[in-house]
Amino acid sequence: MAEAYGKAAVVGVNGEIEHASALIHTLRFGNIFRAAVNGTSFLSFTNTRVGPGAMLSLPMIHKSATGQRSHFLRRLSRSPTRPAPNEVLIAIGAADGGRAHPRIGDRFIDMAEMEGETAGT
Repeated sequence: MAEAYGKAAVVGVNGEIEHASALIHTLRFGNIFRAAVNGTSFLSFTNTRVGPGAMLSLPMIHKSATGQRSHFLRRLSRSPTRPAPNEVLIAIGAADGGRAHPRIGDRFIDMAEMEGETAGT
């Protein structure tokens, strides 16, 4: 079962980043993926314009606990001929766990602890 997820869109060198954004930044896109993996958080994302063979970086976060740093992940992939100059490439990704040996915790717990420290001064 998926624990983390994300999305990415890249356009070729003749395209506009807004075209990629328009395809992935809609609830009609994201809600289907969220429902499929029982997620509740937003889908982390990236969108950019690149040439053929460029690295696609797909960021992921925990599907319901956005502060859980063990699930701050990234999937790298590349296609030697994609995206073509007038092409939009869309990718979604999921992971069935976090990093193998995480050493940092939840960012929201850290924030609460830091608030407590400054409140006492």
